[in-house]
Amino acid sequence: MLQNTTTTTETGRRAHSVNEASALTGLGRDGIYAAIRDGRLVARKFGRRTIITDDDLRQFLAGLPRAGGHERGAQ
Repeated sequence: MLQNTTTTTETGRRAHSVNEASALTGLGRDGIYAAIRDGRLVARKFGRRTIITDDDLRQFLAGLPRAGGHERGAQ
């Protein structure tokens, strides 16, 4: 029996609409669209729909700067 090793969210979905990505992350729709427009978040088009893969959403979130305003080693 083969096991599925593809990463998915707790929703079990591999891609999300902008509204869903907003709800999952707590970020506003405008912020999601701004990140897409700036090239920081990869989105894809399927017809008129804009979708964000779970992997791209996770990569975007992991790439955000850490809170606190201090980089490691800086004083």
